[in-house]
Amino acid sequence: MLIIFLQAGFVSITLLLFFMFSGSSGQITVAQSAGSQSVVPGQRVSITCKVSPSTSYCFNWYQQKPGEAPKLLIYCSSSRQSGVSDRFSGTKSGNTDFTLTISGVQTEDAAVYYCQSGHYINSQWLFTQ
Repeated sequence: MLIIFLQAGFVSITLLLFFMFSGSSGQITVAQSAGSQSVVPGQRVSITCKVSPSTSYCFNWYQQKPGEAPKLLIYCSSSRQSGVSDRFSGTKSGNTDFTLTISGVQTEDAAVYYCQSGHYINSQWLFTQ
């Protein structure tokens, strides 16, 4: 989960650990880059999720603002959902690292950001939740 807070002239970014779930082939873990940073509006910020083991077929990014349902930003690693600003982009490195980048962070980007991975195991789709 990536939480963006707005504070007096800068944006504070907090990165937290994320999901894990157990599938029929064992445990799949999704870990988000940890730590925090402050970003001035207009700067670029990136967050990476790492999947273990490397079995991910589809990786999605969501944005959730207070009082609203999660909004799909990026699906299948790098495809931008219709209507989403091109300031949001997703990239994939190998089959384990997935990155969401927000270029030119704006105050309206204050939200919680979630990563979700999809895995096709034993003829069924499994998703982190």
